[in-house]
Order: sequence, then C-alpha cells, then structure tokens
Amino acid sequence: MIPEGLDFAGYDVALAGAAHALEDYAVGERIDHVDGMAIEEAEHQLATRLYQNTAKVHFNAFERAKDPSGRRLVYGGVVISTAKALSFNGLQNAGLILGLNAGRHVNPFFAGGTVFAWSEILDKAELSESAGALRLRTVATRDRPCQDFPDKDAAGRYSPEVILDLDYWAAVPRRA
Repeated sequence: MIPEGLDFAGYDVALAGAAHALEDYAVGERIDHVDGMAIEEAEHQLATRLYQNTAKVHFNAFERAKDPSGRRLVYGGVVISTAKALSFNGLQNAGLILGLNAGRHVNPFFAGGTVFAWSEILDKAELSESAGALRLRTVATRDRPCQDFPDKDAAGRYSPEVILDLDYWAAVPRRA
C-alpha cells in the first residue's frame, strides 16, 4: 500500500547521492554494502535506552558475568538500525520502509564487534507513476565483510558470523 501523499515526482536523486530508481534493480540482485561499523559499549547502551529497552541483558554487567558469554548483549534494535544505515551504500533511495515481513536475530552480537551488511532484491512493485517498492532481504554479519554474501549453508544453518536476517519493503522512486 502506498502511503498517502507519497509522491516522488520531484525527487532529487543528486541530493540522495545516487540516481538508482526502481528500474535499476533486478530481482535476485545482491548488493554488498561494503562499509562496516563498530559498535562500542557506550553507544549501544545509549541507543538501547533511547529505544526505551530496560532489559538487564543489555545493562547489568554483574548479572551478565554469570552467563557463559560473560558479556552484555547489544540490543537487536541497534543491530537493525546499523544494518539499515549501512544499506544506504547501494540503496540510497530506499529510505522509507513500507513494511516488515520477517526478521530474525540469528546469533548474538557483543560490543566491540563490527557490523557489515548485504542485501538481496527479493521482489519489485510499481506503486504509482513516481513510486515503486523493493522487497529487500538485508543480512548483517559480525566481524565479516560481505563481499562473498555470507548466508545459510546447504542444510539451512547460518554462518556463525551472521547476526541478522531482515525481510522488508522499501519505497523507491521510479524513472519519470
């Protein structure tokens, strides 16, 4: 469903930094988002509080010391937000999320690691004369660049470095 008032007729691709429109993407195409971003203790604590999550697993170092990992988990919303931010490199014009289909935190992520991401175009849809939508699968990894698109193996098991698998729709401009 197209959000009321969404009109990309005057969209300025130069300001976005890329001219990619719906027509430039192919179903099955994979995009390595190239960049990585380290997430440190203070950053994830601040973001987790801003997201209003108060779970001890993210904040209580004393309690987490009893866990086999001995560490506090980085909140999944921080990982999702970081992966989405990294996807800007290759999906500059797909900033408006229209809907989430599914998502899974595959493996834990701890502060001090670096998040990388890649995306696959699962589907495309024309929404109006000026707007389209891409169904995207974004996969994030811990301490592993994504030029080889780390994913599930033949048995359906994820690589231990994969931390997130997210399936969503995002709006993009169409060519005039």
